[in-house]
Amino acid sequence: MKLITYDDIKKDNEINVYIQKGNDLLDVLGYTDHGSGHTIKVAEAAANILLKLGYHERTAELARIAGYMHDIGNMINRNEHAQTGAMMAFSILERMGMEPAELADVVAAIGNHDEDCGVAVNPVSAALIIGDKTDVRRTRVRNSDITSFDIHDRVNYAVGESMLIIDDLKNITLNLEIDDSICAVMEYFEIFLTRMLMCRKAADFLDMNFHLIINKIKIM
Repeated sequence: MKLITYDDIKKDNEINVYIQKGNDLLDVLGYTDHGSGHTIKVAEAAANILLKLGYHERTAELARIAGYMHDIGNMINRNEHAQTGAMMAFSILERMGMEPAELADVVAAIGNHDEDCGVAVNPVSAALIIGDKTDVRRTRVRNSDITSFDIHDRVNYAVGESMLIIDDLKNITLNLEIDDSICAVMEYFEIFLTRMLMCRKAADFLDMNFHLIINKIKIM
């Protein structure tokens, strides 16, 4: 068995093609960007969470791998993309020679990252959930016509600043600055309440507290 690294994953042509094809499919459906910018940001955020909490570097590396690969199932269909992506990841990582116990952790994380049916089942999955669901930012909006924005476009475009903070007091905080002339705070909750609750449960799994601050007001 081979020790698969994050660099191995990022350089793998098959994985990168599937990520791009999934992002192309979502573009047709009108979704925000789910390409390499998103996958890299999620990968690094997930790893940083685990490193800050004192987890072993190898566990953080598995979180990077899961973060980079978590949305490959979108190339098939947005619906149930977590499960299809997990099966695709299983095949790819098995082909690359990943050790079975590590493969199982990565696949479980990918298969449980979506709010429709996912739940934190191991540290890698908990970190992936938080890294993925807190990636809210203006640059993910692909629609250039502001007048035709749907609620997802408005919510993301309204975010001028987004910071994920892990402190020494067992707190994970998503700090957002939102332009409420573009999107009301209530609209943010209309879209993201389920995701924020999923983050809170994932933080609980890591024995941490999850907080959401919008425009300097603590919401959660």
